Amino acid sequence: MIQPADGHVHTEFSWDAPEGSMERTCVRAVQLGLPAVAFTEHVDYSRWTVDEVVLERSPLRRELTGPDGVLVPPELDQERYLESIQRCREMFPSLRVISGVELGEPHWNAVPVAKLLGTGHYERVLGSLHALPVDGNLVEANALYRQRPAVEVLRLYLAEIAELIARTDAFAVLAHLDYALRGWPAEAGPFDLYAFEDEFRHALRTLAATDRALEVNTRIPLASEIVRWWRDEGGKVVTFGSDAHVPDAVGTGLAAAVDMVEAHGFRPGRHPYDRWTLPG
Repeated sequence: MIQPADGHVHTEFSWDAPEGSMERTCVRAVQLGLPAVAFTEHVDYSRWTVDEVVLERSPLRRELTGPDGVLVPPELDQERYLESIQRCREMFPSLRVISGVELGEPHWNAVPVAKLLGTGHYERVLGSLHALPVDGNLVEANALYRQRPAVEVLRLYLAEIAELIARTDAFAVLAHLDYALRGWPAEAGPFDLYAFEDEFRHALRTLAATDRALEVNTRIPLASEIVRWWRDEGGKVVTFGSDAHVPDAVGTGLAAAVDMVEAHGFRPGRHPYDRWTLPG
């Protein structure tokens, strides 16, 4: 099996990965035989409300949340991050170390996003959606299940994904299209992917029209049907990402993801770290 690049990895430079380590992640990637790792650290300019359930589960989020209940993510320390990237490139010459960022809600934050990307420092740029606008506030998508019916939350999420794609060209890869499934509540019953086929297809069709890539995120394995719908709707490119937040998680699930996308006709590029595409 051809090992792909892990194109979505977080380290100590991501505000929500305090146990991360770029150097230890590189060590693990070399042990696994990965050809490349993209360190796509979180860049979140959005500010969203956090409920008590989240605060009880996460001391880190409590620390970052003000008395108004709004979480303010710290900025990326670009200088230290870039120094670490260069150091790892020198320490691990057999591993291609790719610089990158994961932009949360870039369609709402055009000015700071443009400033960040204008530096030219970031090779892999992911776009993602973590929060949704509700009654004049932003609410983290998976927390919204405690306020709204599950079906409504997921439809809102997929509709906003389409807006994200249509309103900004700042990113090259759409990260974790299925992010909102991570919080699907047990009381809503078993999740039925086909009940949302139209909404998934609309988002995928919107992305395909821009010639950008769909990430096959393995944090929870992306459903094979979504990759099939991606191809049906004109999608031609995929990348892979473990969404690791600790070193030992790098590369998790990539082997199964490769088998799955190959079954749908996607093939590796000339170099192992290239994106995977449909032939012809």
